[in-house]
Amino acid sequence: MNVIWITADTFRKDHLGCYGNNTIQTPSLDALASKSVRFERHYAAAFPTMPARADFYTGRWSGCTMGWEPMPQDQQTLPQLLRRDFHTAAVIDTPFYMRGGMNYDVGFRSFIEVSGQIGGSMYDGDVRDKWRVESDRFAPQTFTKSAEWLERHHKEDFFLYIDAWDPHEPWDAPDHYTELYWPGYDGERIDPPYAYWQDVEGMTEEHVKKAHACYCGEITMVDTWIGYLIRQLENMDLMDKTAIIFTTDHGFYFGEHGGLFGKSFGYPKTKAAVTPRYQDGDEDWLWARSPLFEETIACPLMIYAPGVEPAVYSGLTSAVDIMPTVLDILDQDIPDVVEGESLLPRMQDVSIAGRQYVISTQPFSKPGQITRQVDGRERKMSVGSSTTITTDEWALLYSTEPGESWLYHLPTDPGQEKNVANEHPEVAKELHQHLVSFMHQYNLAPDLRDARMELLL
Repeated sequence: MNVIWITADTFRKDHLGCYGNNTIQTPSLDALASKSVRFERHYAAAFPTMPARADFYTGRWSGCTMGWEPMPQDQQTLPQLLRRDFHTAAVIDTPFYMRGGMNYDVGFRSFIEVSGQIGGSMYDGDVRDKWRVESDRFAPQTFTKSAEWLERHHKEDFFLYIDAWDPHEPWDAPDHYTELYWPGYDGERIDPPYAYWQDVEGMTEEHVKKAHACYCGEITMVDTWIGYLIRQLENMDLMDKTAIIFTTDHGFYFGEHGGLFGKSFGYPKTKAAVTPRYQDGDEDWLWARSPLFEETIACPLMIYAPGVEPAVYSGLTSAVDIMPTVLDILDQDIPDVVEGESLLPRMQDVSIAGRQYVISTQPFSKPGQITRQVDGRERKMSVGSSTTITTDEWALLYSTEPGESWLYHLPTDPGQEKNVANEHPEVAKELHQHLVSFMHQYNLAPDLRDARMELLL
Protein backbone atom coordinates (compact mmCIF):
# COMPACT_ATOMS: atom_id res chain seq x y z
CA MET A 1 0.00 0.00 0.00
CA ASN A 2 1.09 3.58 -0.76
CA VAL A 3 -0.16 6.90 0.62
CA ILE A 4 -0.49 10.31 -1.04
CA TRP A 5 -1.33 13.08 1.42
CA ILE A 6 -2.42 16.38 -0.14
CA THR A 7 -2.61 19.54 1.97
CA ALA A 8 -3.99 22.69 0.34
CA ASP A 9 -3.40 25.66 2.63
CA THR A 10 -6.27 27.92 3.77
CA PHE A 11 -8.94 25.79 2.06
CA ARG A 12 -12.34 26.43 3.63
CA LYS A 13 -14.45 23.34 4.17
CA ASP A 14 -17.67 25.15 3.30
CA HIS A 15 -16.28 25.99 -0.15
CA LEU A 16 -16.42 22.39 -1.36
CA GLY A 17 -19.35 20.88 -3.22
CA CYS A 18 -19.07 17.64 -1.25
CA TYR A 19 -19.62 19.67 1.93
CA GLY A 20 -22.73 21.35 0.56
CA ASN A 21 -21.50 24.33 -1.48
CA ASN A 22 -23.55 24.64 -4.66
CA THR A 23 -21.70 27.63 -6.12
CA ILE A 24 -17.97 26.95 -6.10
CA GLN A 25 -16.74 24.46 -8.68
CA THR A 26 -14.73 21.60 -7.11
CA PRO A 27 -15.55 18.58 -9.31
CA SER A 28 -12.25 16.74 -8.78
CA LEU A 29 -12.41 16.79 -4.99
CA ASP A 30 -16.13 16.03 -5.07
CA ALA A 31 -15.38 12.95 -7.18
CA LEU A 32 -12.64 11.90 -4.76
CA ALA A 33 -15.03 12.39 -1.84
CA SER A 34 -17.55 10.07 -3.48
CA LYS A 35 -14.94 7.28 -3.27
CA SER A 36 -13.71 8.22 0.21
CA VAL A 37 -14.68 8.39 3.83
CA ARG A 38 -15.60 12.04 4.28
CA PHE A 39 -15.23 13.47 7.77
CA GLU A 40 -17.96 15.93 8.72
CA ARG A 41 -16.55 17.23 12.02
CA HIS A 42 -12.81 17.47 11.50
CA TYR A 43 -10.94 20.28 13.26
CA ALA A 44 -7.58 21.99 13.24
CA ALA A 45 -5.41 21.46 16.31
CA ALA A 46 -2.48 23.93 16.36
CA PHE A 47 -3.00 27.07 14.27
CA PRO A 48 -1.89 28.25 11.72
CA THR A 49 0.55 27.10 8.98
CA MET A 50 3.70 25.62 10.52
CA PRO A 51 2.24 24.70 13.92
CA ALA A 52 -0.33 22.71 11.93
CA ARG A 53 2.45 20.95 10.00
CA ALA A 54 4.04 20.00 13.32
CA ASP A 55 0.74 18.32 14.23
CA PHE A 56 0.64 16.58 10.85
CA TYR A 57 4.15 15.19 11.11
CA THR A 58 4.15 14.18 14.78
CA GLY A 59 0.55 13.28 15.63
CA ARG A 60 1.03 15.30 18.81
CA TRP A 61 -0.67 18.37 20.30
CA SER A 62 2.28 20.54 19.34
CA GLY A 63 0.52 23.78 20.34
CA CYS A 64 1.22 22.86 23.96
CA THR A 65 4.98 22.61 23.54
CA MET A 66 5.90 24.31 20.25
CA GLY A 67 5.29 27.56 18.47
CA TRP A 68 6.33 28.49 14.97
CA GLU A 69 9.74 26.86 15.28
CA PRO A 70 11.98 24.10 13.92
CA MET A 71 11.09 20.49 14.57
CA PRO A 72 12.95 19.33 17.71
CA GLN A 73 15.85 17.04 16.88
CA ASP A 74 14.57 14.32 19.19
CA GLN A 75 11.10 14.32 17.63
CA GLN A 76 10.31 11.40 15.33
CA THR A 77 8.27 12.58 12.38
CA LEU A 78 6.03 10.60 10.07
CA PRO A 79 8.52 10.59 7.15
CA GLN A 80 11.30 9.50 9.51
CA LEU A 81 9.23 6.57 10.76
CA LEU A 82 8.38 5.50 7.21
CA ARG A 83 11.72 6.11 5.55
CA ARG A 84 13.15 2.62 6.08
CA ASP A 85 10.32 0.80 4.28
CA PHE A 86 8.98 3.47 1.92
CA HIS A 87 10.35 6.08 -0.44
CA THR A 88 9.30 9.20 1.49
CA ALA A 89 8.87 12.24 -0.75
CA ALA A 90 7.51 15.75 -0.45
CA VAL A 91 6.64 18.28 -3.14
CA ILE A 92 5.85 21.65 -1.60
CA ASP A 93 5.44 25.30 -2.44
CA THR A 94 4.40 26.40 1.06
CA PRO A 95 7.35 28.70 1.70
CA PHE A 96 8.28 28.19 5.33
CA TYR A 97 9.61 24.62 5.42
CA MET A 98 13.27 25.62 5.50
CA ARG A 99 13.24 29.39 6.06
CA GLY A 100 15.00 30.85 9.08
CA GLY A 101 16.39 27.58 10.39
CA MET A 102 13.18 25.58 9.91
CA ASN A 103 13.79 21.89 9.18
CA TYR A 104 10.49 20.47 8.02
CA ASP A 105 12.21 18.54 5.25
CA VAL A 106 13.52 16.05 7.82
CA GLY A 107 12.88 12.42 6.97
CA PHE A 108 12.11 12.84 3.28
CA ARG A 109 14.35 10.94 0.87
CA SER A 110 13.11 13.21 -1.92
CA PHE A 111 12.28 16.83 -1.10
CA ILE A 112 11.21 19.07 -3.98
CA GLU A 113 10.46 22.74 -3.31
CA VAL A 114 8.73 25.04 -5.77
CA SER A 115 10.18 28.36 -4.67
CA GLY A 116 8.94 31.90 -5.09
CA GLN A 117 5.72 32.14 -3.08
CA ILE A 118 7.38 34.76 -0.89
CA GLY A 119 10.53 36.64 -1.89
CA GLY A 120 12.40 39.47 -0.23
CA SER A 121 9.27 41.59 -0.44
CA MET A 122 5.67 40.56 0.26
CA TYR A 123 5.39 38.72 -3.03
CA ASP A 124 8.20 37.80 -5.37
CA GLY A 125 7.21 39.99 -8.30
CA ASP A 126 10.07 38.72 -10.45
CA VAL A 127 8.64 35.20 -10.43
CA ARG A 128 5.12 36.32 -11.21
CA ASP A 129 6.30 38.67 -13.96
CA LYS A 130 7.52 35.63 -15.88
CA TRP A 131 4.19 33.83 -15.80
CA ARG A 132 2.66 33.37 -19.22
CA VAL A 133 0.29 30.42 -18.86
CA GLU A 134 -1.58 28.71 -16.05
CA SER A 135 0.99 25.95 -15.66
CA ASP A 136 3.59 28.57 -14.61
CA ARG A 137 1.75 29.18 -11.36
CA PHE A 138 2.69 27.58 -8.07
CA ALA A 139 -0.07 25.01 -7.51
CA PRO A 140 0.12 23.75 -11.12
CA GLN A 141 3.91 23.44 -10.76
CA THR A 142 3.55 21.57 -7.48
CA PHE A 143 1.10 19.02 -8.85
CA THR A 144 3.05 18.70 -12.10
CA LYS A 145 6.27 17.95 -10.21
CA SER A 146 4.34 15.48 -8.06
CA ALA A 147 3.17 13.71 -11.20
CA GLU A 148 6.72 13.72 -12.56
CA TRP A 149 7.99 12.20 -9.31
CA LEU A 150 5.36 9.46 -9.62
CA GLU A 151 6.48 8.71 -13.16
CA ARG A 152 9.93 7.90 -11.81
CA HIS A 153 8.94 6.11 -8.59
CA HIS A 154 5.42 4.70 -8.91
CA LYS A 155 6.67 1.11 -8.90
CA GLU A 156 8.22 1.59 -5.46
CA ASP A 157 6.42 1.56 -2.12
CA PHE A 158 6.00 5.25 -1.33
CA PHE A 159 4.64 7.96 0.91
CA LEU A 160 4.18 11.19 -1.05
CA TYR A 161 3.28 14.39 0.78
CA ILE A 162 2.07 17.28 -1.39
CA ASP A 163 1.74 20.73 0.17
CA ALA A 164 0.24 23.50 -1.97
CA TRP A 165 0.06 26.98 -0.43
CA ASP A 166 -2.83 27.92 -2.70
CA PRO A 167 -5.57 28.98 -2.11
CA HIS A 168 -3.61 31.05 0.42
CA GLU A 169 -3.21 34.68 -0.62
CA PRO A 170 -2.03 36.29 -2.88
CA TRP A 171 -5.07 35.21 -4.89
CA ASP A 172 -3.61 35.26 -8.36
CA ALA A 173 -5.12 32.40 -10.34
CA PRO A 174 -5.64 33.11 -14.04
CA ASP A 175 -8.44 35.62 -14.47
CA HIS A 176 -10.74 33.12 -16.16
CA TYR A 177 -11.06 31.29 -12.83
CA THR A 178 -12.04 34.47 -10.97
CA GLU A 179 -14.52 35.36 -13.73
CA LEU A 180 -16.49 32.24 -12.76
CA TYR A 181 -17.36 34.09 -9.55
CA TRP A 182 -16.99 37.75 -10.59
CA PRO A 183 -18.20 38.27 -14.17
CA GLY A 184 -16.27 41.05 -15.88
CA TYR A 185 -13.42 40.79 -13.36
CA ASP A 186 -11.00 43.68 -13.92
CA GLY A 187 -7.84 42.00 -12.64
CA GLU A 188 -7.58 43.94 -9.36
CA ARG A 189 -5.68 42.03 -6.65
CA ILE A 190 -6.66 42.73 -3.06
CA ASP A 191 -4.45 41.88 -0.09
CA PRO A 192 -6.22 40.94 3.14
CA PRO A 193 -5.46 43.43 5.93
CA TYR A 194 -5.74 40.92 8.80
CA ALA A 195 -8.14 43.34 10.45
CA TYR A 196 -11.80 44.28 10.52
CA TRP A 197 -12.12 45.61 7.00
CA GLN A 198 -14.18 48.60 8.19
CA ASP A 199 -11.12 49.83 10.15
CA VAL A 200 -8.91 49.96 7.06
CA GLU A 201 -8.88 53.28 5.26
CA GLY A 202 -10.20 52.99 1.72
CA MET A 203 -11.40 49.40 2.02
CA THR A 204 -15.03 48.65 1.16
CA GLU A 205 -17.31 45.65 1.33
CA GLU A 206 -16.95 45.48 -2.46
CA HIS A 207 -13.21 44.89 -2.01
CA VAL A 208 -13.90 42.00 0.37
CA LYS A 209 -16.36 40.41 -2.06
CA LYS A 210 -13.95 40.76 -4.97
CA ALA A 211 -11.15 39.24 -2.90
CA HIS A 212 -13.44 36.36 -2.06
CA ALA A 213 -14.15 35.80 -5.76
CA CYS A 214 -10.39 35.63 -6.38
CA TYR A 215 -10.08 33.11 -3.53
CA CYS A 216 -12.85 30.99 -5.03
CA GLY A 217 -11.00 31.11 -8.35
CA GLU A 218 -7.90 29.73 -6.65
CA ILE A 219 -9.95 26.94 -5.09
CA THR A 220 -11.19 25.88 -8.51
CA MET A 221 -7.66 26.08 -9.92
CA VAL A 222 -6.29 23.86 -7.13
CA ASP A 223 -9.16 21.43 -7.65
CA THR A 224 -8.39 21.29 -11.38
CA TRP A 225 -4.77 20.30 -10.83
CA ILE A 226 -5.65 17.76 -8.15
CA GLY A 227 -7.90 16.26 -10.82
CA TYR A 228 -4.97 15.99 -13.24
CA LEU A 229 -2.93 14.17 -10.60
CA ILE A 230 -5.71 11.71 -9.78
CA ARG A 231 -6.19 10.98 -13.47
CA GLN A 232 -2.51 10.13 -13.67
CA LEU A 233 -2.88 7.76 -10.72
CA GLU A 234 -5.69 6.05 -12.61
CA ASN A 235 -3.58 5.82 -15.75
CA MET A 236 -0.73 4.28 -13.74
CA ASP A 237 -3.11 1.71 -12.23
CA LEU A 238 -2.31 2.96 -8.73
CA MET A 239 -5.82 3.51 -7.36
CA ASP A 240 -6.09 -0.06 -6.05
CA LYS A 241 -2.91 0.25 -4.02
CA THR A 242 -2.74 3.90 -3.01
CA ALA A 243 -4.62 5.70 -0.23
CA ILE A 244 -5.27 9.41 -0.87
CA ILE A 245 -5.79 12.00 1.87
CA PHE A 246 -6.99 15.54 1.28
CA THR A 247 -7.13 18.17 4.00
CA THR A 248 -6.08 21.70 4.97
CA ASP A 249 -4.51 23.46 7.93
CA HIS A 250 -7.22 26.12 8.46
CA GLY A 251 -9.66 28.43 6.70
CA PHE A 252 -10.06 32.20 6.36
CA TYR A 253 -12.53 35.01 7.13
CA PHE A 254 -14.07 37.11 4.37
CA GLY A 255 -16.11 39.62 6.37
CA GLU A 256 -17.83 37.24 8.77
CA HIS A 257 -18.31 38.02 12.47
CA GLY A 258 -18.52 41.75 12.13
CA GLY A 259 -16.03 42.23 9.32
CA LEU A 260 -13.06 39.95 9.99
CA PHE A 261 -10.84 39.80 6.90
CA GLY A 262 -7.87 37.47 7.42
CA LYS A 263 -7.15 34.66 9.83
CA SER A 264 -5.19 36.39 12.61
CA PHE A 265 -5.49 40.02 13.62
CA GLY A 266 -3.26 42.75 14.90
CA TYR A 267 -2.63 46.42 15.65
CA PRO A 268 -2.26 48.94 14.13
CA LYS A 269 -5.11 47.67 12.02
CA THR A 270 -4.70 50.15 9.18
CA LYS A 271 -0.99 49.46 8.79
CA ALA A 272 -1.58 46.15 7.00
CA ALA A 273 -3.34 47.99 4.20
CA VAL A 274 -0.16 49.85 3.27
CA THR A 275 2.67 47.70 4.63
CA PRO A 276 2.66 44.03 3.57
CA ARG A 277 3.07 41.61 6.45
CA TYR A 278 6.20 40.02 5.03
CA GLN A 279 8.02 43.30 4.42
CA ASP A 280 10.49 45.05 6.69
CA GLY A 281 9.16 47.92 8.75
CA ASP A 282 6.30 46.33 10.69
CA GLU A 283 8.13 45.88 13.99
CA ASP A 284 5.42 47.75 15.89
CA TRP A 285 2.76 45.21 14.87
CA LEU A 286 1.01 43.58 17.86
CA TRP A 287 -1.08 40.44 17.59
CA ALA A 288 -4.58 41.11 18.89
CA ARG A 289 -7.48 38.77 19.68
CA SER A 290 -7.78 36.27 16.82
CA PRO A 291 -10.93 34.27 17.53
CA LEU A 292 -11.11 30.77 16.07
CA PHE A 293 -14.60 30.43 14.62
CA GLU A 294 -15.76 27.54 12.42
CA GLU A 295 -14.62 29.31 9.24
CA THR A 296 -11.00 28.86 10.32
CA ILE A 297 -10.91 25.60 12.30
CA ALA A 298 -13.56 23.33 10.71
CA CYS A 299 -11.46 21.60 8.06
CA PRO A 300 -12.20 19.30 5.14
CA LEU A 301 -10.85 15.78 5.45
CA MET A 302 -11.45 12.96 3.02
CA ILE A 303 -9.54 9.69 2.98
CA TYR A 304 -9.74 7.28 0.08
CA ALA A 305 -8.42 3.86 1.02
CA PRO A 306 -8.64 0.81 -1.27
CA GLY A 307 -10.92 -1.77 0.26
CA VAL A 308 -12.73 0.72 2.51
CA GLU A 309 -16.28 1.55 1.45
CA PRO A 310 -17.19 5.21 0.84
CA ALA A 311 -18.96 6.69 3.84
CA VAL A 312 -19.55 9.80 5.90
CA TYR A 313 -18.18 9.95 9.42
CA SER A 314 -19.92 12.42 11.73
CA GLY A 315 -17.88 12.12 14.92
CA LEU A 316 -15.36 14.68 16.10
CA THR A 317 -11.80 14.25 14.82
CA SER A 318 -8.63 16.31 15.06
CA ALA A 319 -5.67 17.14 12.85
CA VAL A 320 -3.43 15.11 15.18
CA ASP A 321 -5.34 11.99 14.12
CA ILE A 322 -4.13 11.97 10.50
CA MET A 323 -0.53 10.95 11.21
CA PRO A 324 -1.39 7.73 13.11
CA THR A 325 -4.01 7.00 10.45
CA VAL A 326 -1.27 6.98 7.81
CA LEU A 327 0.79 4.59 9.90
CA ASP A 328 -2.23 2.35 10.39
CA ILE A 329 -3.10 2.29 6.69
CA LEU A 330 0.50 1.30 5.93
CA ASP A 331 0.42 -1.40 8.63
CA GLN A 332 3.13 0.32 10.68
CA ASP A 333 3.42 0.47 14.46
CA ILE A 334 2.18 3.69 16.04
CA PRO A 335 4.72 4.95 18.62
CA ASP A 336 3.50 5.43 22.17
CA VAL A 337 4.42 9.13 22.04
CA VAL A 338 1.79 9.77 19.36
CA GLU A 339 -1.21 11.49 20.93
CA GLY A 340 -3.61 11.32 17.99
CA GLU A 341 -5.89 8.37 17.28
CA SER A 342 -5.95 6.35 14.06
CA LEU A 343 -9.11 7.01 12.11
CA LEU A 344 -8.94 3.73 10.20
CA PRO A 345 -11.27 1.88 12.62
CA ARG A 346 -13.82 4.69 12.23
CA MET A 347 -13.46 4.53 8.45
CA GLN A 348 -14.27 0.83 8.59
CA ASP A 349 -17.14 1.32 11.06
CA VAL A 350 -18.63 4.82 11.09
CA SER A 351 -20.76 3.97 14.14
CA ILE A 352 -17.68 4.20 16.38
CA ALA A 353 -17.93 7.34 18.48
CA GLY A 354 -15.66 10.30 17.85
CA ARG A 355 -13.80 12.42 20.35
CA GLN A 356 -15.68 13.89 23.30
CA TYR A 357 -14.19 17.28 22.43
CA VAL A 358 -11.47 18.81 20.27
CA ILE A 359 -9.08 21.64 21.05
CA SER A 360 -8.08 24.12 18.35
CA THR A 361 -5.56 26.72 19.42
CA GLN A 362 -2.84 29.12 18.54
CA PRO A 363 0.36 27.94 20.24
CA PHE A 364 -0.32 28.79 23.87
CA SER A 365 1.10 32.19 24.82
CA LYS A 366 0.48 35.04 27.22
CA PRO A 367 0.08 38.83 26.90
CA GLY A 368 3.35 40.61 26.24
CA GLN A 369 5.08 37.48 25.01
CA ILE A 370 7.13 37.73 21.83
CA THR A 371 5.98 34.94 19.54
CA ARG A 372 6.07 33.72 15.98
CA GLN A 373 2.40 33.31 15.15
CA VAL A 374 1.81 33.55 11.40
CA ASP A 375 4.82 34.14 9.18
CA GLY A 376 7.81 33.29 11.33
CA ARG A 377 8.48 36.90 12.36
CA GLU A 378 8.64 37.83 16.03
CA ARG A 379 5.84 40.09 17.26
CA LYS A 380 4.29 40.81 20.64
CA MET A 381 0.97 39.36 21.82
CA SER A 382 -1.39 42.04 23.12
CA VAL A 383 -3.62 39.33 24.65
CA GLY A 384 -3.28 35.64 25.37
CA SER A 385 -3.54 33.18 22.50
CA SER A 386 -6.97 32.11 21.25
CA THR A 387 -8.34 28.63 21.92
CA THR A 388 -11.61 27.00 20.90
CA ILE A 389 -13.12 23.95 22.57
CA THR A 390 -15.66 22.13 20.38
CA THR A 391 -18.07 19.35 21.33
CA ASP A 392 -20.86 17.70 19.36
CA GLU A 393 -23.21 20.59 20.16
CA TRP A 394 -21.20 23.51 21.46
CA ALA A 395 -18.17 25.68 20.76
CA LEU A 396 -16.48 27.83 23.41
CA LEU A 397 -14.11 30.46 22.04
CA TYR A 398 -12.06 30.86 25.18
CA SER A 399 -10.18 33.99 26.21
CA THR A 400 -8.36 34.84 29.40
CA GLU A 401 -9.87 38.34 29.17
CA PRO A 402 -12.99 38.94 31.34
CA GLY A 403 -16.20 38.77 29.35
CA GLU A 404 -14.41 37.72 26.15
CA SER A 405 -15.20 33.98 26.14
CA TRP A 406 -18.01 33.27 23.70
CA LEU A 407 -20.31 30.23 23.56
CA TYR A 408 -22.28 29.05 20.52
CA HIS A 409 -24.83 26.29 20.03
CA LEU A 410 -23.79 24.84 16.69
CA PRO A 411 -26.96 22.88 15.71
CA THR A 412 -29.16 25.98 15.98
CA ASP A 413 -26.50 28.60 15.21
CA PRO A 414 -24.01 27.13 12.70
CA GLY A 415 -22.89 30.63 11.70
CA GLN A 416 -21.97 31.40 15.33
CA GLU A 417 -23.86 34.67 15.35
CA LYS A 418 -25.28 34.62 18.89
CA ASN A 419 -23.04 34.35 21.94
CA VAL A 420 -25.04 32.49 24.60
CA ALA A 421 -22.36 32.24 27.30
CA ASN A 422 -24.41 34.19 29.81
CA GLU A 423 -27.55 32.21 28.99
CA HIS A 424 -25.80 28.85 29.45
CA PRO A 425 -22.97 29.46 31.93
CA GLU A 426 -23.05 25.84 33.07
CA VAL A 427 -22.29 24.67 29.51
CA ALA A 428 -19.50 27.23 29.17
CA LYS A 429 -17.98 26.00 32.43
CA GLU A 430 -18.21 22.38 31.29
CA LEU A 431 -16.32 23.16 28.08
CA HIS A 432 -13.78 25.16 30.01
CA GLN A 433 -13.17 22.14 32.23
CA HIS A 434 -12.36 20.16 29.08
CA LEU A 435 -9.64 22.74 28.43
CA VAL A 436 -8.37 22.44 31.99
CA SER A 437 -8.18 18.65 31.68
CA PHE A 438 -6.43 18.98 28.33
CA MET A 439 -3.81 21.37 29.71
CA HIS A 440 -3.01 18.98 32.57
CA GLN A 441 -2.95 15.89 30.35
CA TYR A 442 -0.56 17.39 27.80
CA ASN A 443 1.76 19.16 30.24
CA LEU A 444 1.21 22.75 29.29
CA ALA A 445 3.77 24.98 31.01
CA PRO A 446 2.49 25.97 34.47
CA ASP A 447 2.52 29.73 33.84
CA LEU A 448 0.45 29.31 30.67
CA ARG A 449 -1.86 26.75 32.28
CA ASP A 450 -2.47 28.77 35.44
CA ALA A 451 -3.55 31.81 33.42
CA ARG A 452 -6.33 29.68 31.88
CA MET A 453 -7.67 27.94 34.96
CA GLU A 454 -10.57 30.36 35.30
CA LEU A 455 -13.49 31.20 33.03
CA LEU A 456 -14.34 34.88 33.44
CA LEU A 457 -17.78 35.36 31.87
